[in-house]
Order: sequence, then structure tokens, then C-alpha cells
Amino acid sequence: MSTDERLQQPPLNIRRIEPSDAAAMARLVRDPEVFPGLLQVPYASEAMWKQRLQDCGAPGRNDLQLVAERGGELVGNAGLQPVGEALRRRHVMGLGIMVAAHAQRQGIGHALMTALLDFADNWAQVLRIELSVYVDNEHAIALYQRHGFEVEGRMRAYALRAGRYVDTLAMARLHPHPPRLLG
Repeated sequence: MSTDERLQQPPLNIRRIEPSDAAAMARLVRDPEVFPGLLQVPYASEAMWKQRLQDCGAPGRNDLQLVAERGGELVGNAGLQPVGEALRRRHVMGLGIMVAAHAQRQGIGHALMTALLDFADNWAQVLRIELSVYVDNEHAIALYQRHGFEVEGRMRAYALRAGRYVDTLAMARLHPHPPRLLG
């Protein structure tokens, strides 16, 4: 997409996800150009997404799920989730992101990542963010590296994708300037 075409696009709106976004999320995950890049199971239903979105908004939960909208259409989603209940890992969150096929390479992933990392670095006491990405997803790997993620290892035959076992990269990012006590 050229610079002129980008300038003609409606503005991008990043906001917290809501249960009413369930149908749009199910469509996004089912997109045959988006789904193969995700570590999700096929046949996502609106009901499943509605339950998932209600759960992530429950009191006491500290995950953050964002969506990107352009012209009233949901074109992306990104989130941070705790990696588990272990006391000694409370400083760590996992990251997931997806962008609609027709909206990729238009700065949407960058905008979502920027918002998530601002939340993690400045408000949520997150020191480490982890993610897994298929080794052949070059655009996603480049986006993560642009935002400070580093490859920590390769996980062989990590996930079954379209009948074949595929390797993923384990990537992580440490807070670039961990908070200090004032005074």
C-alpha cells in the first residue's frame, strides 16, 4: 500500500476489547489467510469468543485485550495474558496478536504492539513478555524484533499446522528501563 493510500484510510482506533466484539473476533480467527499464522484451534465460534471475552473482563483479571478498528471494522487484536499462577512468575505475561489479511503491513501490528508495551512498561509491573511464533512467519518476527523481542530458542515440532508439525521460535522482551524507587 502506498503512502497516499494510507493517508486516505480512516483513522485507526485502538481500544479495549468488549464481549460485543465476539462475532468479529470469530470471523478474524477463521480467516483462511490469518488462521495458519496463529496457534489457535480451527472452527472458532462466536459463543466461544463471547465466553473468552467475558472471562478476560472478569474482576481480578489483569490481562489486557485490545482491538484495532478502522472505519468501524475490527482489523486486529492483541493481548497480554499472565503466563500462570506461580508467585515467582507474576512479572511475566504472554503476548498474542493477529491482524486481518487485508490490513497487514499497514502499521496496525505496530500500533497494537506500541499500546500493549506502553501498558506493560508503565502501568502493569511487567518485566518480561513472552511469545511463540512460527519460524516461517517472517513479517511477525520482524515486528517483534522491531519492538525489542529477541529469539531465545527454537522449539522443534511445536505445533501441528495443516497436518504437519511446525517449529516455532520462543521470543521474549525484557522491560527496557525497569522502574526504580523515586527518592
